[in-house]
Amino acid sequence: MALSVNTNTASLNAQRNLSKSSDALGTSMQRLSSGMKINSAKDDAAGLQIANRLTSQVNGLGVAQRNANDGISMAQTAEGAMQESSNILQRMRDLSLQSANGSNDADARAALQKEVGALQQELTRISETTKFGGTSLIDGSFGTKQFQVGSNANETINVSLRDMSADAIGANEIKGAATSTVSALGDAQSVSLAANMATSAQTVNLNGVDIEIAANSGAADIAATINASGAGVKAEAELETEIVGIDSGANAVITIGEDEYDLGKFGGDMGRLAKDMQADGHDAIYDDSSKTITLKTTGVNGVDVAGTAAAGVGSFTIGGKTVSSVATELTASVSAELNLSSADKIGISGSSADEIFGSDAGTIISTGGSSKLTAVEDIDISGSTAIGAQNAIKTIDAALAQIDAQRADLGAVQNRFGHTISNLANVSENVSASRSRIQDTDYAAETAQLTKNQIMQQAGTTILAQSNQLPQAALSLLG
Repeated sequence: MALSVNTNTASLNAQRNLSKSSDALGTSMQRLSSGMKINSAKDDAAGLQIANRLTSQVNGLGVAQRNANDGISMAQTAEGAMQESSNILQRMRDLSLQSANGSNDADARAALQKEVGALQQELTRISETTKFGGTSLIDGSFGTKQFQVGSNANETINVSLRDMSADAIGANEIKGAATSTVSALGDAQSVSLAANMATSAQTVNLNGVDIEIAANSGAADIAATINASGAGVKAEAELETEIVGIDSGANAVITIGEDEYDLGKFGGDMGRLAKDMQADGHDAIYDDSSKTITLKTTGVNGVDVAGTAAAGVGSFTIGGKTVSSVATELTASVSAELNLSSADKIGISGSSADEIFGSDAGTIISTGGSSKLTAVEDIDISGSTAIGAQNAIKTIDAALAQIDAQRADLGAVQNRFGHTISNLANVSENVSASRSRIQDTDYAAETAQLTKNQIMQQAGTTILAQSNQLPQAALSLLG
């Protein structure tokens, strides 16, 4: 290498290397002081982009965990209110059972109704005032809301809450009409129940489930078919009729379901006939002053009457129709009323539905509607008879089922939120670890790098000092 004074190449080289080691030393000090391996895009452009995406995910997961916890708190608030609503309904049910007892008169039932009325008001007040923050929960305005439980858009869990007011819960019902058909009995007539039934095989659809109803099925037969279908609808055949004025000459046979009563054996003693009906499990009450048996029973197709004119059927009234032995056509029958009840709305379709369930079903089909709600708000257990109290029990049971179903949904979504939170915490932990490997300073490696850079800087400074003295060699040549 030529010896020159104007250009000290060795010094320039030493300066360049010293600058590099100074930059490396500065970078090490910056990383150690900030704790970050990436302090600007020049440190690691690709790593910075990846780390920022992971940071967004970690932050989003933290917010999602808070959101899920808020969802649990909201669900618990709603469930607590529903628990108290259940307690109110249980008390109303107890009062209804008490009112249904024969020991109560109209005044006692009116007193019981006062507490029922207060409970109805409290049920609605609870639904209107239960809120989470400023959001009403069970007054019907909540509907379905989404809870953001992920770090990205549309990662949500839906929560639905229904109206739990006294006017919004109860039994959804379709009531079919019972029918009575009576003609004078002829010789050796036998009954074929033709009222409130499908005379030919029919198919109706309840809540999306096709119900195949066999030909000549009575109310009880149809009810059994519906109950076994899994449509979520409770069907019941209910019979209520009056039998009036059976005299000692009557020889007809009355059939209630599978139970037969030969009137010729009772000699006109309607009181004993009523007792025999009671013994078979039927609600039969005899009023001696009016010579009337009030018959109520369930699970039967109806009441049939058959007899032989020659034997003297006599003349009496059943279902508002008079039975006698004058003509030779047909017999008498009173069909049971077929009622459908569900905690949820009942959707019904099929052209034959109005034949089976009566005019209510025909109206529902023609209007595209659904069942009618008998609400808790409408419960009235007062009155001279226990009819209101008996009806109230079915309404309250349906309301309890509705609340229980909503609470079950809330319990399920709370568990879902809990699992979501656990999963979010696990994902957040692992994503944070990945981000740390990209952007956090490894102090063990960086301190070693710092030490190296410090030594390099010291060595570079020493060499620079020596290289700066090299041009002095030219003086020895000049001397």
